[in-house]
Amino acid sequence: MDKILNFNEPLDINCLDSVVRVLYDPKTTALDRQQAQKLLGQFQEHPDAWLRADSILEHSKETQAKFFALVILESLIKYRWKSLPREQCDGIKNYIVGLIIRLSSDAQTYARERVLLNKLDIIFVQILKQEWPHNWSSFIPEIVSSSKTNETLCENNMVILKTLSEEIFNFSEEQMTQAKIQSLKITFEREFSLINELCQYILENATKPSLIKSTLETLQRFLNWIPLHYIIEASSGVAQPSKLVQLLIFKYLPEPSFRTATLKCLAEIGSLNLSPQYDNFFVVIIDSFMIKIKQFKPDPKKIPEDYEDGDQGEHNFIQAVTIFLTSFFKSHLKLMENSRNIPYLTLAHELLVNISNVDELEIFKVCLEYWNFLSSNLYSDIGTYTSALMTSPPRLALYKSILSQVRIVLIEHMAKPEEVIVVEDESGNIVRELTKDTDSLTLYESMRSTLIFLTHLDSANTTEIMKNKLNLLVSGKEWSFAKLNTLCWAIGSISGAQSKSEEKSFLVNVIKDLLELCQVKKGKDNKAVVASDIMYIVGQYPRFLKDHWKFLKTVVNKLFEFMHEPHPGVQDMACDTFLKISKQCKRMFVIVQVEESQPFINELLTNLPVTIADLETNQIHIFYEAVGFMISSTPDPNLREKLITKFMELPNQSWVQIMSKASHNPETLYNLDVIRDILNLIKTNNRAATSLGNFYMSQISKIYLDLLNIYRAYSDYITKNPQIHTHTIGLRSRSVKKETLKLLETFIEKSQEQSMIYTNFIPPLLEAVLGDYKTNIPETRDPEVLSLMTVIITSLQQHVYPEVPKILEAVFETTLGMITKNFEDFPYHRINFFNLIRAINSHAFTVFYQLSSQQFKLLIDCVVWAFKHTERNISETGLHILKELIENVSKDQNVSNTFFKTYLVPLLNDILYILTDSFHKTGFPLQCDIMRMMFQVVENGMIKVPLSDQQQGSNSDYIKGVVADYLTASPNVSRPQIEAVVQRLFSLINVPNNDFKVAIRDFLIQLKEFQSSDNQELFSEERQAEKDETLKKAQAIPGMVRPNDIPEEMSDL
Repeated sequence: MDKILNFNEPLDINCLDSVVRVLYDPKTTALDRQQAQKLLGQFQEHPDAWLRADSILEHSKETQAKFFALVILESLIKYRWKSLPREQCDGIKNYIVGLIIRLSSDAQTYARERVLLNKLDIIFVQILKQEWPHNWSSFIPEIVSSSKTNETLCENNMVILKTLSEEIFNFSEEQMTQAKIQSLKITFEREFSLINELCQYILENATKPSLIKSTLETLQRFLNWIPLHYIIEASSGVAQPSKLVQLLIFKYLPEPSFRTATLKCLAEIGSLNLSPQYDNFFVVIIDSFMIKIKQFKPDPKKIPEDYEDGDQGEHNFIQAVTIFLTSFFKSHLKLMENSRNIPYLTLAHELLVNISNVDELEIFKVCLEYWNFLSSNLYSDIGTYTSALMTSPPRLALYKSILSQVRIVLIEHMAKPEEVIVVEDESGNIVRELTKDTDSLTLYESMRSTLIFLTHLDSANTTEIMKNKLNLLVSGKEWSFAKLNTLCWAIGSISGAQSKSEEKSFLVNVIKDLLELCQVKKGKDNKAVVASDIMYIVGQYPRFLKDHWKFLKTVVNKLFEFMHEPHPGVQDMACDTFLKISKQCKRMFVIVQVEESQPFINELLTNLPVTIADLETNQIHIFYEAVGFMISSTPDPNLREKLITKFMELPNQSWVQIMSKASHNPETLYNLDVIRDILNLIKTNNRAATSLGNFYMSQISKIYLDLLNIYRAYSDYITKNPQIHTHTIGLRSRSVKKETLKLLETFIEKSQEQSMIYTNFIPPLLEAVLGDYKTNIPETRDPEVLSLMTVIITSLQQHVYPEVPKILEAVFETTLGMITKNFEDFPYHRINFFNLIRAINSHAFTVFYQLSSQQFKLLIDCVVWAFKHTERNISETGLHILKELIENVSKDQNVSNTFFKTYLVPLLNDILYILTDSFHKTGFPLQCDIMRMMFQVVENGMIKVPLSDQQQGSNSDYIKGVVADYLTASPNVSRPQIEAVVQRLFSLINVPNNDFKVAIRDFLIQLKEFQSSDNQELFSEERQAEKDETLKKAQAIPGMVRPNDIPEEMSDL
């Protein structure tokens, strides 16, 4: 089999076929398959492999071998085309054209070789993107002319034109430069008259169904970009459908076999946004459609049934109707609100309401997107509507009945929110959800957003529907888990969309009914479902709970009841909901309420042992965090200290007992049960520290020295017995160390007493932690040490400067020795280490001056190593470090000259390396920023010494040469092109807009590594800006930001 790799002899096609058969035969052994794969890989990588593609395509008997040849050709066309001599380019082009014509001229051959032809068509389009129009200006006339000679050839030509249109107008942004895209678009539009005539000719004369269908599919891709005069004609000054569009409406829309493909074309036309002078044209389109749809679907209410009973063709048609109507109304809603169009407007929306009930998620999503558009569009009218004579805008009245039906649809189909973890499984059993369904969560957010708008438009109707459905469930007339769940999820989703008075009236009745339902329903499953729904709802309405103490108290006591309920998931939800309410309503629990003799927190702390008696340890941790939020809101310092003492009484008692026993017999610390108890106590303290914040100081002062002693004890134990680090006792001992470090990190990060912490806490901490980290074997060094040191530096800043050299000395070379051997080992050490370096760089940069030149070079090397890492967070951290390092160095002229002379060129080459490979696209914005900064320090004269002893000319000329030399390695761009790009980049470095990044992006797309690959990350900043704008708009709408997502400082205490 190896002889296929001998490129000095003619290729043995039979041998190649046998290798391919081995690879794809399911009976082949793993070893043989691996060997075959290796051989084919070596063959494919040979620079002359493409010269054998025609021989394989002509003589091979294996379809997979032919595909293998086409893959080789495709790679050549994408990556090496510009380096080929002109005669070879023409030869490949002519061969591919000839092969396509041969395989598509005969109907039987076309049917048999359809899959191979599809691949050939794609390769042909890749050639067109390289050759057309400059080297093949006659392509459009030629393909149109050949299409009129043979129906089968014509059908395949339609596929080629469709693919070409998609490549240019749909997928080009991330694969071609802006100039190339514009050139192809202009050429396509200029020569479209020939394609238009061809499409019209086919649709008027063709009888072959597959050709008509292919033409309609191709036309669909054209309709959103072709010049308007091919779609709209002006007759006596009135806009009318062109002949092409008339064929669609009057000839093919009525035909059952073509109506779906035709509707997709009309959807493209209907989605065009044009000036009012074209309104008549769109009225003709919608009128023609509505006349036909009344024939197709005389009873809209039967659409869900038609879909369920129909075949795939019926499914596709209903989906096409959905897309047509929603896209049309998104562009022409105001036009359809004209009095003469209202009957069709109403009928079309009734169709969409009934389509929304179709049991198909993708169709429902299309409808949901439209309902969101419609409701937000109507909502925007409310703010601008000022008439005092009417209670609502006139437009809203048009949709009143429709919107009521939409509310019912959304309430009945409401998706499950993230907070609900008690669910019904496939067998109808109520269980705890173990994994999150991200698709369901995304759907929930879209439905919640739409229901928020619908509630703003008519709060009374929304709540009336919900109350009626709840009454049916409470009365038992329509009881089911699913109906109760969707209703309660919908109720929870509209939090914040009503006025306070409306919310109070509605919610009081809802919660009372649900509490009653919880009492009367028999069976653990029923009670669990009702309990989960109650908890979800109350967790969504913190504003209501803050204003109604008695209700809040009742709810919290009910949560305490649920904490004793053993049904899977109920206790988890009770604790999560309690935490949510505590964060949002914390102030309410620490003041004396009306008709109360003491704050609720006193009662809570008194009964705390009973309340948590049935909870698991992780649930107890959540409970302690929740209570901590309450206590943190106590304004009186003395009272707060007393509450903290009472609050931590149980864990402190256990802590004292363990410490007392250990003082008499240290060996007790190595009992597995004792280790487990210590671990849970530290985790409890960590959750308390998280919520108490700065007020946790009094509690940690009680256990701090014991905590460090325990840390030392387990450190010494592991150091003396390194072999146990993989055993149970070793793993648990390390867990105690890790949780200790996390607790200290939380405490320091939350504390505001920086000077006092540095003086009283940091010295013993560093002594206990750093020595242990430095002397332990790599496998037992905890990455949390690096994280803790980062927090110490970022939180204490100038206070801790004297200790930074000690920190660096203990962890720098020690950690580098662990993480520089490969890219995989010690992943947490790796990211934490670079975060630490970044913290020092940002807050204690002058410490780096104390490093020797060898150590500083090691620092630079590790930064380079970081941003070359393929893991996104590590690479971007490295880029941030370098960016901030350049900023810091640039502030000191004495340091900057030495730094840039030594490191600018190597660092620039490293940045160019990651900029031009395909593994670091996520860092593109940062890479551009750094490159721009490097160019600025050179071009703006910030460096006062020559960058190289061998350079001739200025630093600017020297760096331009360095960049050009590096980029010349690419075969796809010439030296003059590169030099022009470099000059343009330098001309943009001081321009404040985004042109510098756009210029780099366009250049990258010309390079081999970036063609025809996923380049979305190069556009990440633009997409992030769109997301930020969407979020900003959402924040202006009451209820759109979930109550528990509102920052604490923005919510009422």
